[in-house]
Parts: sequence; C-alpha cells; structure tokens
Amino acid sequence: MNATVALVNKFVTYVIDPLMLVLFACSFFLFMYGMVRFLWDMKEGRPDPQGKPHLLYGIIGMLIIVSVGGIINFLASTFGLDITGNSINPSSINSMTTGSFF
Repeated sequence: MNATVALVNKFVTYVIDPLMLVLFACSFFLFMYGMVRFLWDMKEGRPDPQGKPHLLYGIIGMLIIVSVGGIINFLASTFGLDITGNSINPSSINSMTTGSFF
C-alpha cells in the first residue's frame, strides 16, 4: 500500500500539479486578454466588443481547474491518501527572509 501511495503522490506532484498550474495560468491570461480587449473596444465605441467570449472562456477555464483540484483533494481525503503535492505551506511563508533584496 505504501508503494501505491508513493506512486500516486509522485504522479500528483510531478504531473497533475504542474499541469493544473499551467492550465490555470493560461485561462487567467485568456481572461486578462479578454478584459483588455473588452475595455479597448468599449473605448473605441464599438457596439459589439470582441473580448466577451475570452472573458467567459477564461472564467470557465479557471472554474474547471479549481473544481478539478477540489475533486482530487476530495478523492484523496475519501480514500485516505496522503497527497501533499506542491501546495504552499503557510508556516514556510513566515520563515522567508524579506529584506534580502533591499
């Protein structure tokens, strides 16, 4: 059982987490592109802004990625898998040095 948990943990860490991060970033940038395009078309006075579909697809994409993450966490907690992934530990944020760049 430990080998299965280790395999699933590595799969989530090295495949699922980076894939979800890339897909979420792409949908976020699509949303931002749609927002800029929508505002630009509104400024130009076009009656039918072309950024609306990009806004909608970006929001739907982000919603799907967040839902998939929730489903994975739900299944992991249901079956008792200890999947850590690349999540940020809040206690590690406090230990970071903030004055090193100044």
